[in-house]
Amino acid sequence: MLLELAIGDAYGAGFEYAPEMTKYNDLSRYVQHPRHLGTLPGMYTDDTQMSLAIAEALIDDEPWRPLNLATRFVQVYQRDPREGYARSFQEFLETVRDGHDFLARIHGDSDKSGAAMRAGPLGVLGSSSEIIKRCTTQAAITHDTPDGIHAACASALMVHYCLYGIGPKAEVGEYLQELVPGQWILPWEGKVNAKGWMSVRAAITALARNASMSALLKDCVSFGGDVDTVASMALAAGSCCQEIAQDLPQHLIDGLENGPYGRDYLHALDERLMAR
Repeated sequence: MLLELAIGDAYGAGFEYAPEMTKYNDLSRYVQHPRHLGTLPGMYTDDTQMSLAIAEALIDDEPWRPLNLATRFVQVYQRDPREGYARSFQEFLETVRDGHDFLARIHGDSDKSGAAMRAGPLGVLGSSSEIIKRCTTQAAITHDTPDGIHAACASALMVHYCLYGIGPKAEVGEYLQELVPGQWILPWEGKVNAKGWMSVRAAITALARNASMSALLKDCVSFGGDVDTVASMALAAGSCCQEIAQDLPQHLIDGLENGPYGRDYLHALDERLMAR
């Protein structure tokens, strides 16, 4: 799941809010974003890095408390600083000292996609009620708004639905509609802006109408806008879905960054996450 999430993130990063790049959406390669020059082709962004914080906290089975999670958020950034975050939040991460300082200084009232983009690993939990409980805790640290929390819960439950084979992927919206407030059954059309519920609805729409990971990735990027977030969410769920052919091009797998927290690390962490 984490490997596919990162591929979606890294591939989508070249197209984020860059409509002039859509002609290159053919999966032939990672592309360089025309303005985000610090994110090189094949590098993942904040979507993956923050998901690592959630996955590592789950694997280590530490108490699920805001301070522990805030500490993870600080650690994953400071051990591997990278671009891709909202500018103000990146500046915050560059200056925050630890989890205590994070909680003391954060303005946690956003309704954007940050809490939803990192929620996917929580889908491995066996209980929807436990997912909602833990997802609410992690989301409220930075996105303590109804839309921020609901988008995060829906993102995690989408992975859970696929992983546990709860029903056909075409009905994932109906499943989410029963558990989380929101209009998850409505197909998304057009550009995806920064609100968390927008990215989740676009990911649900793409997941429901595609039968392979390659088609799913291209479809996520074709929306335009915040497509790295859409792709990371959708590919996390799609990687767990028996109805979706696992056919991501090998050159995208091989081309994903492979530093200390890159492809090999993600693969090993995936195995531990699925075995917990």
